[in-house]
Amino acid sequence: MILKGYPRISETFISNEIALLESMGLPIRILSMRHPRENFTHESVKRIKAPVDYLPETIQGNVWRLLSANLACLAASPRRYLRGLAEMLRRLARTRRAATAKHLLQAGYLAARVLPGSGVTHLHAHFAHSPTSVAAFASILTGLPFSFTAHAKDIYTQDPARLAEKLAAARFVVTCTGYNKKHLDALNPADTPVHRVYHGIDLDLFHPGEPRLEARQPYEILTVARLTPKKGLLTVFAALARLADAGLDFRHVLIGTGEEKDRLKALARELGIDARIQWLGVQPHEVVLTRLARADLFLLGCEVSENGDRDGIPNVLAEAMAMGVPVASTAVSAIPELIVSGESGLLVPPRDPDALAQAARTLLTDQELRRRVIPAARERVRAVFDNKALVAELARLFERHVG
Repeated sequence: MILKGYPRISETFISNEIALLESMGLPIRILSMRHPRENFTHESVKRIKAPVDYLPETIQGNVWRLLSANLACLAASPRRYLRGLAEMLRRLARTRRAATAKHLLQAGYLAARVLPGSGVTHLHAHFAHSPTSVAAFASILTGLPFSFTAHAKDIYTQDPARLAEKLAAARFVVTCTGYNKKHLDALNPADTPVHRVYHGIDLDLFHPGEPRLEARQPYEILTVARLTPKKGLLTVFAALARLADAGLDFRHVLIGTGEEKDRLKALARELGIDARIQWLGVQPHEVVLTRLARADLFLLGCEVSENGDRDGIPNVLAEAMAMGVPVASTAVSAIPELIVSGESGLLVPPRDPDALAQAARTLLTDQELRRRVIPAARERVRAVFDNKALVAELARLFERHVG
């Protein structure tokens, strides 16, 4: 499996998937393009037995390692390497991005230094952008087939023509929502099999205890998200300000970090809600579970950002639902595939703080609605988002397409 980075706190679904695939007997080797960004990991990573190889992350500082490996690759199979070089030059003429050349060099390193003697017979990349680019080049250089899992940003911020080329070259493709599958099918010139397999969550980790069917002031409102535009946190903060103006007593707990942190802190001061917000930064999953157990409401304002980036189905929504926490969010991308508004949560249009505030207030104060939504949401997650059943489906796809 070719990953952008390993391990990553924000990609628990990948480590869970690898651990479960291993438990089902699939031998895996992890090929990571970057070293970890955080100094701690989730428990699922500790269960993984797969060996990990880290590719040279940058050209600078790794020139000799990359060039010597690629020269060895050229000597071993001139025809394949020249084909890969020609493909890289064709892409480079279109993209004008140095990363295109780096992806060929990383694939050459993979082909010459990692794969020989490894027993690897198939390459699978997580994310349709750079990991799949490396997988596609490595496939040309080695003759090994490849596949990939497409998620969210990697689909919608990528040149559609380039994505169509990757679809055509892959043996099969997996994506995590029906919304994504429809988009990929429309770009699929070779009718490459595209399979929808939700990420799911480990239901064994979520023990909600006694359902919080009645919420009492001061309410605890929880958001777990990277602080990026697609999470709609500007809308969340504006909605919180409206709740404060309406006289609700609450505390907002925010777990996560990202490029919008300073902007959000300034907005909180401007709106007069900074004293109500507890900024916890990035936290391990155990802390998230603790905060979910205390929360009266989970709030997220997902939207499509200006560059086209968007979520698929944020796993934190399913986690909140599994823990018996009512969810107010937005009807963006594939979120309606998980949450049926009015039945298992409330969804409103994106970038509408008035509607989000009203949904939040309703879920906090309408006790009859909470009594309906909380058990229905937990049942919805059990029926659709059980990662053991979903990874078993993924394992069957590997068996069918890879053998």
